[in-house]
Amino acid sequence: MASSKNNTMVFLFLLVTLLIGSSSAQLSTSFYSKSCPKLYQTVKSTVQSAIKKETRMGASLLRLFFHDCFVNGCDGSLLLDDTSSFTGEKRAAPNVNSVRGFEVIDNIKSAVEKACPGVVSCADILAVTARDSVVILGGPNWNVKLGRRDARTASQGAANSSIPAPTFNLNRLISSFSAVGLSTKDMVALSGSHTIGQARCTTFRARIYNETNSIDSSFARTRQNSCPRNSGSGDNNLAPLDLQTPSKFDNNYFKNLVNKKGLLHSDQQLFNGGSADSIVRSYINNPSSFNSDFVTAMIKMGDIRPLTGSNGEIRKNCRRRN
Repeated sequence: MASSKNNTMVFLFLLVTLLIGSSSAQLSTSFYSKSCPKLYQTVKSTVQSAIKKETRMGASLLRLFFHDCFVNGCDGSLLLDDTSSFTGEKRAAPNVNSVRGFEVIDNIKSAVEKACPGVVSCADILAVTARDSVVILGGPNWNVKLGRRDARTASQGAANSSIPAPTFNLNRLISSFSAVGLSTKDMVALSGSHTIGQARCTTFRARIYNETNSIDSSFARTRQNSCPRNSGSGDNNLAPLDLQTPSKFDNNYFKNLVNKKGLLHSDQQLFNGGSADSIVRSYINNPSSFNSDFVTAMIKMGDIRPLTGSNGEIRKNCRRRN
């Protein structure tokens, strides 16, 4: 009798475990194969047009996915405009005057709605758009897991506390990624997305003027030319995150770190005598290893707390709930 009771308890425990862990399992690479067969070509053509118009947009669209997933999971909450009932994430400190590309997502959503009305979530559009941006700029390809639904609310407070800052040291970076289930290797690989795009003067000013031991002096002087010491002057002036090939997805970002030419404080922390040094070296010596780990980490990040089933909704307009 006791054995039977124990078996029942074990079965119930396993059932609960399966149910709790099933949210990401519900995501599928073939989720829209029947309901929206033209999804991929529709998204890609719009992303290609946007990147052709402005190469930097590829990095901006990739970043949207990061900043969405790190706040309460990959649920499209970042895209919501403020309403009378909540303050959205767009004006959170890591996003305001920084995160961009919302109009491109609007264009993609409009095109997808024409192809298959009310079927594809904004959260999934972000995931596909991020992949396409990487591929168009020369990076690796992967099959995107889909089936997410959209949040009905957003949280400025969660965005302020969850998104890793450019001022973070290595331990805080590791903790920040660990909090959403990503390893140190995932963190270094995902940081490699800084092989494309640019950063504003405000995010690296303190580094180029104050961090004499961990920065190449000539690199610092070059950056100082377009980023004055005084706050308020040139705050929005841009500099490439990757010196050599800022419009190409490759492993040059990691080569910069070894030469003390990481633009952000958080970049250089990945190669500063700490536990991430060996991973950085491996990505310099084996670019295919970086590509492979980046893909693994992107898929893993896309699995962070998705809304599935009857949770959330499929927004008609990514900026507001239905």
